[in-house]
Amino acid sequence: MITVGMNYHVLAGKQSDFESKFRDVLAALEAAEGHTSSRLWKDVSDDASYLITSEWSSEQQFQDFIRSKAFQDVTNWGKEQILSARPQHKIYRQ
Repeated sequence: MITVGMNYHVLAGKQSDFESKFRDVLAALEAAEGHTSSRLWKDVSDDASYLITSEWSSEQQFQDFIRSKAFQDVTNWGKEQILSARPQHKIYRQ
């Protein structure tokens, strides 16, 4: 089992759009093989800063998901319209 922390910073005024899109991403995550659970967290000192924690059965299954077309489509949309910086991902092995 691994936990992945995905840090995102969105453009000012785009918080609602990001949160709404996360609901769509969550559906894709829940359909992905090896995905256990995911949560969206919001920084109380910077309301444009988010963390998604995602648990996976294996690192390979997470890697397969982030190489998928579904994930690529979401990240391309985010890069072009929502994010103020490149996302930062960190894997925590248990």
